[in-house]
Amino acid sequence: MGFPMRLSLAILFLFAAVCRADGNDVSAKTSDKKARKPNIIFFFADDLGYGELGCYGQKWIKTPNIDAIAKNGIRFTQHYSAQAVCAPCRCSLMTGLHQGHAYIRGNGNPKERRGKGKPRDLYFPGQHPIPDQTLTIAEVLKKQGYKTAAIGKWGLGFEGSSGDPNKQGFDLFYGFLCQVHAHNHYPRFLWKNGKKQLQKGNDRTLNGETFSQDQFTKEALEFIKANRDEPFFLYMPFAIPHLSIQVTDESLKQYKGKIPEEKYQHRGYLKHPFPRAGYAAMISHLDRDIGKIVSLVKQLGLEEDTLIMFSSDNGPTYRRLGGSDSVFFNSAGKFRGYKGDLWEGGIRVPMVASWKGKIKPGSESDLISALWDMFPTFCDVSGAKTPENIDGISLLPTLLGKGEQKKHEYLYWEFPSYGGQQAVRMGKWKGIRRNLFKKPDAPLMLFDLESDIGEQTDIAKDHPEVVKKIRAAMKDSHVNSKLFKFPALDK
Repeated sequence: MGFPMRLSLAILFLFAAVCRADGNDVSAKTSDKKARKPNIIFFFADDLGYGELGCYGQKWIKTPNIDAIAKNGIRFTQHYSAQAVCAPCRCSLMTGLHQGHAYIRGNGNPKERRGKGKPRDLYFPGQHPIPDQTLTIAEVLKKQGYKTAAIGKWGLGFEGSSGDPNKQGFDLFYGFLCQVHAHNHYPRFLWKNGKKQLQKGNDRTLNGETFSQDQFTKEALEFIKANRDEPFFLYMPFAIPHLSIQVTDESLKQYKGKIPEEKYQHRGYLKHPFPRAGYAAMISHLDRDIGKIVSLVKQLGLEEDTLIMFSSDNGPTYRRLGGSDSVFFNSAGKFRGYKGDLWEGGIRVPMVASWKGKIKPGSESDLISALWDMFPTFCDVSGAKTPENIDGISLLPTLLGKGEQKKHEYLYWEFPSYGGQQAVRMGKWKGIRRNLFKKPDAPLMLFDLESDIGEQTDIAKDHPEVVKKIRAAMKDSHVNSKLFKFPALDK
């Protein structure tokens, strides 16, 4: 071997050694990339309706960043939340159980916490805590080596209780533990891992100095940066656009004077001088913050390693509750009902997802799915074994566009509030019973959602066999709860 050849080989070996010492060995990076478990980011809006996003037909409110997730990935058209109000949805998400036997099935505060604690601006009761033995998706992912964070609104247990998020698998919690606390977006304090953090310039009036939504985004960006080199699960249950209508002046400018206004219809929440503009601005502010988080994922080169999903906890609120105008914005789309209803408008919600190189851009799915499907989906993504006693079905085959997608025989809901309601989605059929506390034997109404998406024509009398199947599903799906009494079918 001649001197030039020996010199060239020496230089090559020296270059390779330098690369390894500098941590830039391409083969090592490739190996690490293959071994890395995918990150999971789940954005969860509060009271955002099916029709309030541009990718679902919204005309007034601008949501370019969420729309981009749909454009770069997949949009679901028949996805459902677990319940028509906040806390039980979060329970089903965390546990993979539908509302027939989930521990939390409605909103409510523990008796021992009601009316205690003064002043109210520094104390909030918190909701019923989920038990110690509850297995959450955060605990499953943590065992898989994931760093876990919940940033936003919790609603499944007060500080120090068995339902405290730090006791249910989350390394980091930042935000509102109590849903009542979250009714003001300029709070005096937020919780971070069991400690109160005072928020500068806030006195729980309409406007303050520190907007909670901005704080959530700041914490999320810091969490991603800190855990860029290892798999992470970032759960972001935002508190907006839930009332009160509150937003920064800068965001309000986008809509103020550009949306026709109407007098604020006030009940129980802070009165906003520009309710329509303020509500639209809240959603666009949320959208911009999601854009910031997605942009950071791209900047860090984590797009191919990160599944990003967005959905909402239930349908949009109704005008008389506190000022938002769901009629003007067509917030529930073509569906009947709003938050608090088991009509489609109360439980059918938007869901979009993206994952570069994994989910085909511009995809759309009419698969009938539900919030409790997130648990097994995240298990599949992380490589964890899915528990056998949950109700969810993994959506990974649909997300990736390959493999056999299992389907639900039916979806079940029961709601021990707003009069007592019960519903089943079975193929194209939707069965619903209402006002059950006054009429425990209330008849089942039946709708064909393929021809009657607005649930206007009850055709139960024309399809007795379908009614029989749905009633059987309702009876089989209900398990009695000591915490939430419910007049279930007895025949």
